[in-house]
Amino acid sequence: QVQLVESGGGLVQAGGSLRLSCAASVSTFRLNVMGWYRQAPGNERELVATISNGGSTNYADSVKGRFTISRDNAKNSVGLQMNSLKPEDTAVYYCNYRRLPYTSRDDYWGQGTQVTVSS
Repeated sequence: QVQLVESGGGLVQAGGSLRLSCAASVSTFRLNVMGWYRQAPGNERELVATISNGGSTNYADSVKGRFTISRDNAKNSVGLQMNSLKPEDTAVYYCNYRRLPYTSRDDYWGQGTQVTVSS
């Protein structure tokens, strides 16, 4: 019912920038929240940033002031601009689409894209 295609990511030096993009194919519209999560080796998946249909945003403390999430409702897409990258930002980044009202069946995930920040 929801398919997510991610793009972006790659290898960058510390202090550099990258942009991630995610496009959602949705069969039936419902209010939703789109966002990005990340998972580093040996760690649990953690929230990076989310944005609602109305533009309300939420960021992890570790990325505030460095990352900016945005969305295009007409295109069902979300982007993540990552600036001042640090080695600890290295992880696989996953796009998330959460339909509302939320149940456990309303989370959809992209395939993940690797972000590697070298020191």
